[in-house]
Amino acid sequence: MVFRTSGEEQKKAIRDSLEMLETTEEHALGDKTFFGGDKIDLVDIAFGQLSQWLQMVEDVTNVKLLDASKFPRLQRWINNFKQVPIIKENLPDYQEMFAYFKALREMLLSSK
Repeated sequence: MVFRTSGEEQKKAIRDSLEMLETTEEHALGDKTFFGGDKIDLVDIAFGQLSQWLQMVEDVTNVKLLDASKFPRLQRWINNFKQVPIIKENLPDYQEMFAYFKALREMLLSSK
C-alpha cells in the first residue's frame, strides 16, 4: 500500500495501485455516471472510500495516482459521487482526516 511504504516497496505499491485503477477505468465504469448506471448502488458505496481516501493518500505521500487525463472516468465518477447529497453531507472533514493520517503514516514509517 502506497500509504504505508517508502522506497522500492512504495514503487511496487504505486504500480499495483495504478494497475487496479486502470482496470477499474477500463472495465467497470464505461460511460455510466455511477457503477450501476444513473443512481448510486452497492458498488458505488463500496468504492466510495476511494473518493476521499485517494486524494488524502496523494496529499500525505506526495504521490499522484489519479491523473485526470489518464483516468477521466474515475475522476468523473468521484466528482459525481461526492455531489450526491447524502454522500456530500456525510464526508469526513478533509483537514482533520489529513492531519490524522499524516501523523499515522509518520508513525508507521518510523516504526519500520
